[in-house]
Amino acid sequence: MQQISKEDIRRAREMDLLTYLTYYDPGNLKHVSGNVFSTVEHDSLIINNGKWCWFSQGIGGRSALDYLIKVKNIPFREAVERIIGNISEYRPQAIVTPLVSEKEFVMPEVIANPKRAAKYLIERGIDPEIVNWCIEHKLIYETTGYGNVLFVGYDMQGSPKYGAVRSITGDFKGDVKGSDKRFAFRLVRADSPRKVHVFEAVPDLLSYATLVKLNGENWRKETYLSLGGIGGSSIPKALEQFLQDYPDISHIYLHLDNDEPGRAASKHIIETLKPKYVVKDSPPPEGKDYNDYLRMQKPKTKKQEAIR
Repeated sequence: MQQISKEDIRRAREMDLLTYLTYYDPGNLKHVSGNVFSTVEHDSLIINNGKWCWFSQGIGGRSALDYLIKVKNIPFREAVERIIGNISEYRPQAIVTPLVSEKEFVMPEVIANPKRAAKYLIERGIDPEIVNWCIEHKLIYETTGYGNVLFVGYDMQGSPKYGAVRSITGDFKGDVKGSDKRFAFRLVRADSPRKVHVFEAVPDLLSYATLVKLNGENWRKETYLSLGGIGGSSIPKALEQFLQDYPDISHIYLHLDNDEPGRAASKHIIETLKPKYVVKDSPPPEGKDYNDYLRMQKPKTKKQEAIR
């Protein structure tokens, strides 16, 4: 059997997954949004910025060769031959996805008294003191028109850079145009925090803070970060930026959802960040997320244990 040359292996490794699927398996390629793609076979396999990650399995890579071996379970030699064989028939140009043009974040129009937004969050079990504190500190607003709750994230200079909206009356939720996920919603009270509690969405963050208060502790002494969704990168942009902004962080508590993407993302983040950080996986003991768990608890008059 003829050996595969080093040159063949090099050429095979040059092909990225997006290019491979576009030219040789287009029926298996699904556009998600912007520069983000997935596969029809596996919704949790995300392709973004030249890399891919299969979140449900906690594996990833860069090349089409990695994909054929790790995902399709094709032996190394056969995977190389498959790519080289395709290249010999037609050498495709690499697909370079244009970067989404960066738009300046502009705050939506908001109303002066966000009563409906506050009522919506309080009815979801979140403590009124926490809701009102966030409103007073310009972290929570209510938009005009449809009357969505607006959660705002700021950079280190105090400029608004991110907005997440959630419908008060329906299921709609999304980001304001021009939002920079690096600066998703965060609550930081200490100048140099040593630990941070991480959540997928703001309501879960606020729910956890409520549980801290119900346990008789000072919720404002903790540091909290919402990721604005777990996304498709190995480390979510919001967490990566937060760790740059607060270099004294040593302990990270992941409170991601109790579903397949949340469990896979937690596993991948832990594997990536250890041993530099102490990373603990602390999903809600019951329910899909921490808001579910909060609403399952006994009346607020009885102290609840906040999960660490």
